[in-house]
Amino acid sequence: MNLSWVTLTVKNMDESLNFYTEVLGLTLLDRRPAGPQMELAFLGDGETKLELVCNQAVTSFDMGQSISLGFSVASVDQSMATLTEKGIAIHSGPFQPAPYIRFFFILDPNGLKIQLIEHLT
Repeated sequence: MNLSWVTLTVKNMDESLNFYTEVLGLTLLDRRPAGPQMELAFLGDGETKLELVCNQAVTSFDMGQSISLGFSVASVDQSMATLTEKGIAIHSGPFQPAPYIRFFFILDPNGLKIQLIEHLT
């Protein structure tokens, strides 16, 4: 069994697409209507995709405190500098719980924690 995608319900599709494409660098693969007042988009280049769903009928959002999405980066320091230049606040970190990994967190436009991870050699 393989994980095909993770689905996020978002408040604003344009704002979320801008974050995931312009800030995190994911590729937009498909964006289309999915019914009345509903739109979806798929992002990502690898086997696992990120699906964004914007349903205008949904008015309450709760992302949860124990959920985060992790993305690999080449450098934690460079990523933090680039995000700061783009006006993205660092939520927490950086952390290095083991000699081979470093990471920090930011928040997406919906309040979901995004973990950016550097695998050290």
